[in-house]
Amino acid sequence: MASNLPEVWLRGPVENVPPLLQPLAHTLMQAVEEIQNIMQDFPDELLWKRPAGVASPGFHLQHVAGVIDRLSTYAQDKPLSEEQMTYLQGEGKESSITSSQLVHQFEQKVKEVLQLLQATDETTLTTYRSVGRKALPSTVMGLLFHAAEHTQRHVGQLLVTVRVIKNEGQ
Repeated sequence: MASNLPEVWLRGPVENVPPLLQPLAHTLMQAVEEIQNIMQDFPDELLWKRPAGVASPGFHLQHVAGVIDRLSTYAQDKPLSEEQMTYLQGEGKESSITSSQLVHQFEQKVKEVLQLLQATDETTLTTYRSVGRKALPSTVMGLLFHAAEHTQRHVGQLLVTVRVIKNEGQ
């Protein structure tokens, strides 16, 4: 963990990521560090706990990995695979997966999208892309930036939920 370093966006450019996509890379890399910190030593038996009926830590971790995967697929102008649809349907459902496995899964999705960013030509950012079964309108840039924004939203929710769960017994 990089607790004594400045936030990722203040550490300089991410190697080989085009300038217009630097904020996206920084945001996702910051999310990785924050999730690693939040989930450090988090007990697996509390992973699916839903204090006050809010989403569980397990859901948030599954969801951010899934969102990044799905939105980057749409950004590449590809349809979702059967595997991606199955994953989506399983988000939030209790399983025997561990916190560390979910964190690792998220880290892998961020690595994949960072590779995608490195291969993305900035001139394609405003290219039309459709989203989902309804083929809602977006762009390459819209999809990629929403992946980062949506991830950070869930990181904040995860932080609060984990703190509430850890403090319930006190």
